[in-house]
Amino acid sequence: MSFNAAISACEKGGKWEQASDFLKLMHHSNFELGMVTYSAAISACEKGEKWRRALYLFHELAQGGLGLDTITFSAAISACEKGGEWELALQFFSMIVLSKIELD
Repeated sequence: MSFNAAISACEKGGKWEQASDFLKLMHHSNFELGMVTYSAAISACEKGEKWRRALYLFHELAQGGLGLDTITFSAAISACEKGGEWELALQFFSMIVLSKIELD
């Protein structure tokens, strides 16, 4: 079982802490962390209503230069919404428009 699959399973089960633990383990074990890994962890935090942690992971992904897509932005926007942070949600939406990522 891959770490990505484990993090995705945690996301689907609403286990944001375990998803975060897997992400830390991957980082400390020098596994390559990609957009899919981060997106699943961000979604797990969003579903666990841990919007600050989700946005921290989003920024970590963005600073790592791994690329961003509509899935990642959508998870960040949903995390903002669940945290009652509508202004931040609008900022993320503006970022999508400025980055010229194709919207679904």
